[in-house]
Amino acid sequence: MARPRGNTLDFMPLITVAHSPDSDDAFMHYGLSSGKVDAGDIEFRHVLKDIETLNRAAHEGTYEVTAISIHAYAYLFEKYALLNHGASMGESGENGYGPRLVTKNALSDAQLRAATIAIPGKMTSAFLALRLWNPAAQVVEMPFDEILPAVASGQIEAGLLIHEGQLTFGEAGVQMALDLGRWWGAQNEGLPLPLGGNAIRRDLDPDLKARVSHLLRESIRYSLEHREEALDYAMQYARGLETDRSRADEFVGMYVNARTLDYGDDGRRAVRLFLDQGFEAGVIPRRVEVEFVG
Repeated sequence: MARPRGNTLDFMPLITVAHSPDSDDAFMHYGLSSGKVDAGDIEFRHVLKDIETLNRAAHEGTYEVTAISIHAYAYLFEKYALLNHGASMGESGENGYGPRLVTKNALSDAQLRAATIAIPGKMTSAFLALRLWNPAAQVVEMPFDEILPAVASGQIEAGLLIHEGQLTFGEAGVQMALDLGRWWGAQNEGLPLPLGGNAIRRDLDPDLKARVSHLLRESIRYSLEHREEALDYAMQYARGLETDRSRADEFVGMYVNARTLDYGDDGRRAVRLFLDQGFEAGVIPRRVEVEFVG
């Protein structure tokens, strides 16, 4: 997409970047959204929607650049390629993290596997990881920000949390039953759990794609190198953490870090393995050829 430059016949590219209204995504895109990173003759417009809405919009190729769930990429790879930067990854090990399955009361493993679980959308990576853990899981979809209150009130037996709820669930009176980042890593040689990424539409001009990719990476780099400044901006999106800068910083650090600048070999391997396992488990209908660009 392009728009006229003044009254001339020249056109300047207009790139819509769609991402979640979360502190980590806000932090990641701060460099460009604030003008701290010079975009030259490219105009960037930021659209903020929840991740499941973005997953569905990507089926129509709505945005030139969009955050998507890695699971959703299995249905989008003909329209989009994954950028080599912009990843959100769970981590393995004792201090690892990822989407968290929470309950109001302690449940045995058998009870947990039989429970009805509220999920933030069937295109999310959290849902794919849940299905890999328990192919027979009974689920009901809810907006991500309604899941924690539903579990706390006893409306639903268990809930799968993404975003800031991964840190704030204890204050709602619920407990963690399973961390899928740790579970995935334990099953897969300590690999990180692929959750989200930034994707760029394949039909864009190759030179424009390269320039956009460079600027998006520089935005991430700027934020990481000017952490306090970028965190000041991100705090307005820190749902449930607006008055707790330390924990907001912790959450941002979980999902915007060195892997966000580049997946790394293990990150790219994890993406391919995650989607392969989804196919082998019958969750994804066809094997995916993953392409990273930029």
